Amino acid sequence: MAFFSPPTRASLSRRRPGRVGWSLLGVALVSGLVLTFLPSPYLIEQPGPVFDTLGSAEYEGADQPLITVTGAETYPTAGTLDLLTVSVQGNESVRPSWVEVVSAWFDPSRAVVPVEAIYPSGVTNEQVDEQNTVDMQNSQKSAIAAAMIHDGYTVPSRVTISQVSAGGPAEGVLEEGDVVISVNGTSLEADGDVDTLRRLVAENGVDEAATVVVERAGTSITTEVTPQEVQRTALLGVGVSVDYDFPFDVSLKLDQVGGPSAGMMFALGIIDKTTPGELNGGEQVAGTGTITASGQVGPIGGIRQKLYGARDAGASVFLAPADNCDEVVGNVPDGLDVYSVTTLDDAVTVLETVADDGDTASLPTCTAD
Repeated sequence: MAFFSPPTRASLSRRRPGRVGWSLLGVALVSGLVLTFLPSPYLIEQPGPVFDTLGSAEYEGADQPLITVTGAETYPTAGTLDLLTVSVQGNESVRPSWVEVVSAWFDPSRAVVPVEAIYPSGVTNEQVDEQNTVDMQNSQKSAIAAAMIHDGYTVPSRVTISQVSAGGPAEGVLEEGDVVISVNGTSLEADGDVDTLRRLVAENGVDEAATVVVERAGTSITTEVTPQEVQRTALLGVGVSVDYDFPFDVSLKLDQVGGPSAGMMFALGIIDKTTPGELNGGEQVAGTGTITASGQVGPIGGIRQKLYGARDAGASVFLAPADNCDEVVGNVPDGLDVYSVTTLDDAVTVLETVADDGDTASLPTCTAD
């Protein structure tokens, strides 16, 4: 009869590392599979397509100029005035995996953002896309107005309420078709636009009512609306459209791109086409920024992705809104000279200096505080 003694403590300790190692490997494999397929609560912003405002692109199935001027003399251009876009990987219902998110964290040209930063709670993908389209349309109108005003034309404008959100602060107070005359005493009749209206509402804040004067059916009406905070922004809960009386026709065509950030580059492209000489000196220039009819350049999102998009497209000069400078510092790719601009006039000055081989060292840049 054979006798078997129980395993000693020493023999157990020799076996345990192997078993633990295989267990850890199994956990790692399962975790890896989960991370590969499990969607994250994030989206990824990355450089999108680049469009030359002086050139052409596909629009409704045909190659067409981005800027077409009718009724005014135009002049030859050279080089590029590139507008930049940001592509978003994923949406509210289809999100990147954790593996894709981790990879993006280590890529300086991409950014990981919460889903709510692009698709706020209670807002559908279709509503976000619709708002981006409206913002682009209003931005294009502001760009045309800014370019014409820069060239010395008078451009009257009219800000009209196009939509009143149900349950919003303006419901029952403002109506579709109302023409906004002023907000808190600041007139929007001369050169008002969407950005000016947003700025006035933001300055008012959400703690007290804003005095809004509108023209309704030929009658001036003074109302009060208390803005509501949405995504840290004071809003009236209305959609608006802006109409201008332009001295000549400018058509801007850009498909599948939304938002207001192309405004400044469109304005520069119009100025280049309608004034003698090459505004950029034949250089490849890129830039971004919103624009108001009065020529104020505003901040945009995704500046880091746009810097890398400009570099990859071959640009050597980049025009950045001054209000984005804190995001620019430390994130400029090699080979790209970035200049800070606050107004359309600033942007024109930069381009003229570059074109004339002037003292670019004297131009404003983004520096660390």
